[in-house]
Amino acid sequence: MIDLAIWNLSIPVGVPATTIETPVLASGYQDHYFKNNNYDSLFFWAPVNGTTTASASYPRTELRETYPDGKPHNWTYPSADNFLRAGLKVSQVPSTGKIVVGQIHAYKSSRPLLKLEYQYKARYDYGNIVVKVRRSPDDETSEVINVLSGVPLNQRFIYSIHLTPKGTLSVNVNATKWTTKLDSAWATKPLYFKAGVYTQDNTGYETEAGAAIFDKLQIEHRPLPM
Repeated sequence: MIDLAIWNLSIPVGVPATTIETPVLASGYQDHYFKNNNYDSLFFWAPVNGTTTASASYPRTELRETYPDGKPHNWTYPSADNFLRAGLKVSQVPSTGKIVVGQIHAYKSSRPLLKLEYQYKARYDYGNIVVKVRRSPDDETSEVINVLSGVPLNQRFIYSIHLTPKGTLSVNVNATKWTTKLDSAWATKPLYFKAGVYTQDNTGYETEAGAAIFDKLQIEHRPLPM
């Protein structure tokens, strides 16, 4: 069962894009862009012609970490052991082939710490899972690391994103692991998890879109030992 009482949802409708608040989402909200299959799986769909959130260039149907009352949940990594875990399959990609399926975002910033992106390669008929990371908040661009290759559309994969209290960041995709150490300047920055479909394309008709089905989605902020 996927707990929706710790998320809100952005959908690509309205200007800026609409946010479905946590209590409404947890009560069974569904629409054209988001389907909830009895909390066992979640379908996300974001067409390239959808509207965007403030300061964003691309449309998204994406969850954002909150408290159950709907207040945004922002955290600093030294305060806990922080995990985002998911199981999903990507069912549609836009012409760029790219959708983001998980993030560590920085509060009041347009530039996330980390994006986990599925990149479909039409000539090979499979996709790669890549990490885009800014090791320091001062980095203007992200470093791109290919974590796993050879994932076809509609094939399930699992990922976990782990940020330790000491600033070690690791991403596991299936049995493949990538790890780095963040610049300590990140330690004071409020962060939050995101998951869903953030379509990396904004040109074309509504039939062109990113889509994915999640059958597992968990957040954990494990308290530090006393």
